[in-house]
Amino acid sequence: MASEETKPKKQRDEECIINGLPGELIERIFLKLPVSTLLRCTGVCKQWHKIIRDPQFVTSHLQDAPQCAILFFPQESVSGEPHPADAILIDEAWLPSTYAVPVIGPDDLLCGSCNGLLVLYTKSSTLKVANFATGECLHLEKPVKNLRGDHFLFYNFGFHPLTKEYKIIHFLGDPVVGSTRSHNNSRFSVIQVYTFGDEKWRDIKTPEALSLNCVKNSGAVNIDGTMYWLTEDMIASWQHAVMAFDLNEESFAQIQLPATVHEDCAGGGPRPYWIREIDRKVCIATAQACPSLPRRLVGMLQIWELENKTEHRWSRKYNIQYSPDYILGPNLVHGDKIIVPRRAGNLYSYELLGENFNTKLCKMAKLLDFSPHKPDNMQSYICVKSLVRLDAYKKAGITRRPKQRECWELKKWEAWEYQLSENEKLWTNIYGEEHEGTAFAERNGISLNGLLPHILDDAIRQDVSMKINLIYPSFPDQQPRTLRRLNCAARNRDRENLSARMENYNSIMKASREAMYNIISMIRSAVDNQRGASGSNAGISSQNRSEGDDAKA
Repeated sequence: MASEETKPKKQRDEECIINGLPGELIERIFLKLPVSTLLRCTGVCKQWHKIIRDPQFVTSHLQDAPQCAILFFPQESVSGEPHPADAILIDEAWLPSTYAVPVIGPDDLLCGSCNGLLVLYTKSSTLKVANFATGECLHLEKPVKNLRGDHFLFYNFGFHPLTKEYKIIHFLGDPVVGSTRSHNNSRFSVIQVYTFGDEKWRDIKTPEALSLNCVKNSGAVNIDGTMYWLTEDMIASWQHAVMAFDLNEESFAQIQLPATVHEDCAGGGPRPYWIREIDRKVCIATAQACPSLPRRLVGMLQIWELENKTEHRWSRKYNIQYSPDYILGPNLVHGDKIIVPRRAGNLYSYELLGENFNTKLCKMAKLLDFSPHKPDNMQSYICVKSLVRLDAYKKAGITRRPKQRECWELKKWEAWEYQLSENEKLWTNIYGEEHEGTAFAERNGISLNGLLPHILDDAIRQDVSMKINLIYPSFPDQQPRTLRRLNCAARNRDRENLSARMENYNSIMKASREAMYNIISMIRSAVDNQRGASGSNAGISSQNRSEGDDAKA
């Protein structure tokens, strides 16, 4: 009978137990699996590949995908040293990811996240669209080449659930009189829209000139096929209103904010506003800022939720009293917790507990250390891991190949790459030293055990034997090092672990050497005592023989 290894692959596939199940049941099993597992399953057989790559399955899997938070830190210089862009995922169990997101280059800037896809603003003439779970990427030509004053926060990204279309929107500043490439960064009258698969960007006029500063400072969110952002409304009590842009109809609507008047504390600074997605709803967060530190919040952080956009009805969701410590805004509410960055480069989570909208921060937990990145520059989005594919859009005329070589190969990052390689060398060295230290202790143990027969006293010999067993060092297991890049939080932990491991090695080897020297001293002392006793006994025996001879005489 042929063994499993010698059977043809087709025959093994046909005999696979799971393939004997109905296709609908196999699909239901696959819907419960994470993206990383499904990607491995696509290589098992043609049947599995067909199920997992089917667009309907991709859509069904996306609907049940657990939400996570993505925290993005742009490239920045700290004390003259460049640090690359980085991203950290926080899953539904509130565990931060370890590895860097491979589709994010060191100089990329994040514009938006939708259905597992990221839109990244590059330093070249393209925008990068990437599925961060599968690693698939495509580059799209920017709507305006060499546009002065363009900013990554002027781009956003959305999806309409009915048309199944992905769209990128660009808030184009009004042109400056007398200049063909410069645009005003305070007002815009046109948004540029690109629908995935189309051949070009399209210009859509806004009902009136809107505030570009509001978009840059307050953000934009896409929920159920509509893009929302804040604009100025000097007549309203909050002096702001919400603009809604339907991605299907490509029409605009204005939503009024609550008529409630804020009770600002005396001596406080201006009141910033942010638009956020919480529990798949449009929310507005606002708090009074410190006059001297605009990014520091004082008093209450209020979060209002849009209940009905047709009736412009809002309800207060949270009223959060901050601690007096330095806390930056805006913050991300994920699940029943709020994520709070602090001045020292640490990120914390707090449980939100309370009745109605009166909320207290409870059960603080440190999530990670994101230093040396600055908390002011952190962006936060809700995202999912998905199987959404981009290959269907790669034949569009707007798709481009990036002209710039791999960013990590640029001279700018040579010192950074060198430091990473040096860090790996240190890990390799400490592993080698631990191995050599263990071998050195084993050789010494064999030599010391060889001296035990010279100790005649049973009690001393047993004591020395027990002490010899203590000279063997006990080092942690040597886990294989992955070739994948660590993100900033994991790098910080990795450096701490390396430092702790080196200190641990030094202390263990010091204790092992001291124990060995003590054993050698004990053996020498025991042998010397035996020699002294032997010499004394020989003298006594000689004296007894001499006294016996005298007696005979």
